[in-house]
Formats: sequence, C-alpha cells, structure tokens
Amino acid sequence: MSGDGTTKKTKARKKTSSAAKTKPKAPAKPPVEPKAKAPTTKRSGAVSASQVRAEPPPDVPSTADSLAAARAFLIGVAPQKPAAKQPAAKKPAPPPSRTTPIEVAADPESDPFDLRDTIPVPHPTKRGGVAVAPIPAPAPEVDADDDVDDTAKTLVPPPAPSGEQIADEIRELEEHLDKMIDEASRRQLPTADVPPTPLPPSYSPPSVPPPAASARALGDGETVFETARELLSTDFYLRKWGRLGMRNRSEEVDDFGFDPVYEHKVRGVFNFLYEKYFRVECEGIEKIPAEGRCLLVSNHSGTLPFDGIMIKTAVKREHPQRRDVRWLAEDFIFHFPFLGAFSNRVGAVRACQENAERLLRQEALVTVFPEGVKGIGKLYKERYRLQRFGRGGFIKLCLRTQTPIVPVAVVGAEETNPLLLRVEVLSKLIGLPYLPVTPTFPALGLLGLAPAPTKWRILFGEPISLDSYGAEAADDEILVGRLSERVRTTIQAMLDRAVGERRSVWFG
Repeated sequence: MSGDGTTKKTKARKKTSSAAKTKPKAPAKPPVEPKAKAPTTKRSGAVSASQVRAEPPPDVPSTADSLAAARAFLIGVAPQKPAAKQPAAKKPAPPPSRTTPIEVAADPESDPFDLRDTIPVPHPTKRGGVAVAPIPAPAPEVDADDDVDDTAKTLVPPPAPSGEQIADEIRELEEHLDKMIDEASRRQLPTADVPPTPLPPSYSPPSVPPPAASARALGDGETVFETARELLSTDFYLRKWGRLGMRNRSEEVDDFGFDPVYEHKVRGVFNFLYEKYFRVECEGIEKIPAEGRCLLVSNHSGTLPFDGIMIKTAVKREHPQRRDVRWLAEDFIFHFPFLGAFSNRVGAVRACQENAERLLRQEALVTVFPEGVKGIGKLYKERYRLQRFGRGGFIKLCLRTQTPIVPVAVVGAEETNPLLLRVEVLSKLIGLPYLPVTPTFPALGLLGLAPAPTKWRILFGEPISLDSYGAEAADDEILVGRLSERVRTTIQAMLDRAVGERRSVWFG
C-alpha cells in the first residue's frame, strides 16, 4: 500500500511540472500598495510611538515645516507643500536622526491638537533631530564702575552762582527792561482824536535828508537826544531810587507791613540806643510767657515815643525765647511821609481793635499804650502820672481772646523831651494833635527834637489772668471798668516804686 501511494504522488508531480512547461507565462502584475489608514487620535490618551515614528526626509526641514508636517500627520490631512524654490547648491545630507520619542502621560484637560507634548525631543548627547533655534549671543559686559561714575557725574549739581554774579545779572535785566519800556512809551505817544485829512492822488511825500552824524543812533535804536531827554526826566531817577529801595526789602512781608530783612538791618541802631544811649535796665522780663498770645500794657511818655521801640528791643535781647513784639502806634505817626512806613517795617501797627485782635489770634506778643496821645502830651509837671485808660478797650480785647495781661512800667522816657507847652492852634493845619514846645524845640529847629540821653528802666509785673471770665463778659461795662482800673493801679504802683528808687535822671 505504501508503495502504491508513493508511486501515485510521483506521477502527479511529473504531470504538474510538464503542464507548467507547456503553458505560456502570464505577465506579472504590478504590486498594489496598501492603503494607509488615517491615524485615529484618542482624546483621553497619548499618541502611540508607532504613529509618531517616521523616517526623516533626506533634506532636513526647518522648524516651521516640521511643526506643520506633524500637525497634518496627526489630524489626517495631507500637508501643503511649499512652492518650489530655486535649486541651490547641494549639501551633504546629514545622517538620519536617531531620536527617541518620549511618551507623555495622558491629561484629560489637554488639547488633542497641542503638539508641544508629541514633538520628538533629541537626546542631549546625540546630534540630529528637530532643528533648534540659535541661541542669542550674550550681551556685552558693562563695567559697573564706569556706569556709576557717569551717573554720579550727571547727578552732581552745577556750582551755585555767587552774590556778585546774581547782582550783575539783575542789573543787566533792569537795563534791558528800561530800554523796552522806553521804546514802548515812544511808540504809544498820545495823539489827538482827529480824523486824518485825505491827500490828493498826485501828492508825493517830500524827501527827508539823512540825520546828522551827531544824532545817529548810538546803539539799540537810541540817539544822543533821546538819551539826554531820558537823563533829564524825573521818571528816570524815580525808577532808580525805587530799585535801590526794593533791594533792601524782604520778599515776604506780613499783612501789617513788617519787613524782617529791613528790621534786621536797622536793629544795630536800636541796640545802640538801648545799650549805649539810654542804658536800659530790665526787671522781671522772665514773667512774659515763652509762647502764646500775651498783651503788654505800658505807660506812654516822651514827645517822641521811643518807648515802643525800647520795649521791643528789650524783649528781643533779654527774653530767653527772643520773642518779637508788635506795638500799636498812634494814627498821627502815619500822616508823615516816611515815619509811618518806617514804623510799619520795623514792627509797629496802626492802633485799632481789629488790628490788635488779628495779632492776638496769631499768637503774637502785642504792646498797647492805653493812655494814647494824652500820655505823650503830658506836661513835665505831670510826669509819671497815668492818664485815664479810655473806655477799657484793651480789657474787652483780652476778654474776647482770653489773653493774659502783663503790666509794664517805663521810667526815664519823660525826661528825654520835657514838654513845657502845647500849642493846639495850628494842630489841624499841620496834621498833629499839638505843636510841642520843649527847652530845645523849636529853638534849635529839628535838632531840638533829639532825645536827651537819660537813664531808662523797664519793669515787667506779674501776669493778670482773665481765664475766669468768659467772652460774654466783654459786654459788661462795669466789669470792664473795674478790671481796667485794676491794671492802671498796678502800673502806677510800679512807676512810683521805680521813681522813688532812682537817684539821678542821668545815672539812675
């Protein structure tokens, strides 16, 4: 059996081989390429390595082309090839990339089209792979010391100009302003309001000869005649005088005209009168409060009232806090051309309730003379006898502002210009309350008004507080009169004691 089966198989093989030799061979069909399936992206998982792995083309593309190809490959769209470029010199193809794709863990919130997690990352020790942007060159180093030096040079302020340079610049500006003002005044000369007369059409203006050599311009449009006219005018000297006066004044002047710069310049004269001429002695000056408002109430004496200036100088020199004193002066002083302005600039204030209240509201130290003109108008035989203190205006002022009172007694001022007679006939014509007659005036003219060098003494009493009375007490006339008489009695007692202790008018 086995031999028969083997024989049949051998015969069948021989028939098949002989048939194949006799039949003609059919032409070979071309191989059919298998269709590539579009990769399906999983929203909740990462892309597999088999989908990402691909052989790089022979030419290494740029970074933008690689990203575009990867995006098209993932979403299943054929990438658009860029326009053909001109053939360039062929470069040797780089070796194939040996990158290792990195598997990124799935993120449920990740964007399936975000390619940052699926782009192949080259191994740091291997070459090839995706093209990397060139690293910018480091910035050039800057020397810190040089930078600091340059900054320091720019921050150093320029040197301040000296006082002489500033004065020269001010003078140049003043001269320039004078020229501009003069030119403007010449252009704006007053003309009569007369309509111009029409000229005939055949009229031609006459020719004007050129100016003579003596009248030619000296510079900046000025002529010899114009310069001479300016020098002869009164306004030129008034402007120069005004500028000289303004240079000695302060830029900050208070509401009452007090000029600290001017007062500082004339303080030497006051110190001379206080220390050398009148040889003033002070007693009880420490009773003046160190701060806050206070009213100094003093007797008034002397044909020329120097007592206000001496009280101011005494407090400025002897008080521990060197406080400034503002005193109220009579109205007739401000009727004189220069005396009123001088008094305001050194600290005097025109006597009235409003001015005194404003000063006290500013926490100032104010001196008042309740006797007024009657105090300086006392005859020599009535010296050191206080006159009536008016209607108690200073008491009402202190009650409204709750200001303490310090009584002051001045001894020695009555003998500086002993008043022998008062002439009141011509008082209205000359603007004075009376015309004084002293041993030296009017016999010696204006020189007779010079004060005699008597020995002065200024006493400051105990402060009188009015805090127990309210502001409404100022309307009580009886209370005001009683308090006014109390202050007057205190000052009179201080005067009697100081005059009784004095041995000589000239030496004290």
